[in-house]
Amino acid sequence: MSLRHTAAPLAALLLTATIAGCTGAPQTSTTTSPHPTTTSAPQTRTPTPVPTPSATAAAATCESIISPGTVKALTDVGWSAEEREFTIGDLVLKDGLLCLWADYSVVSDHGQLYGWSPIEDEDAAQAQSWLLSQGWIREDGDDGTYITEDPQFSLGTDDDGYGMTYLFGDGWVKLSDTRQGLILIDGDG
Repeated sequence: MSLRHTAAPLAALLLTATIAGCTGAPQTSTTTSPHPTTTSAPQTRTPTPVPTPSATAAAATCESIISPGTVKALTDVGWSAEEREFTIGDLVLKDGLLCLWADYSVVSDHGQLYGWSPIEDEDAAQAQSWLLSQGWIREDGDDGTYITEDPQFSLGTDDDGYGMTYLFGDGWVKLSDTRQGLILIDGDG
């Protein structure tokens, strides 16, 4: 399995969720005067809203981005997921999640890769352009735009000959180690 374009430790998603949940109490002044000359009503400040990722992005886990049946099948054979940062070239999708499922109790190159992330149109165009410049192949489909690694360089392919594949939809991107694997990833963002 080729992870040359996607592997890095995941921390940004958890950090984003943690920061988004934090709010600070307003600081108040406690200076007093022995002889106040005027009194005024206490001032209240309205806190500035903190933007939060979409509910789907904030709740994304390796167990939630793929179907429950897939999670059960993988865990039943002793596999577990390792979370990674979702990257495409130099583009880091901070609200995304990449999961490498494997049996980590043995040394093996056998595993499955599933990823999902929200993505802005400009970032999607940049990512697709970069992948195509690296020799990946574009196909437009009913579900969105498929960008697939050239099969001659793929470590593994599905029954239709597709290796690692991104599917770009309206505001989201999915990734699997094969094009057929994309159907196991739940949701469209």
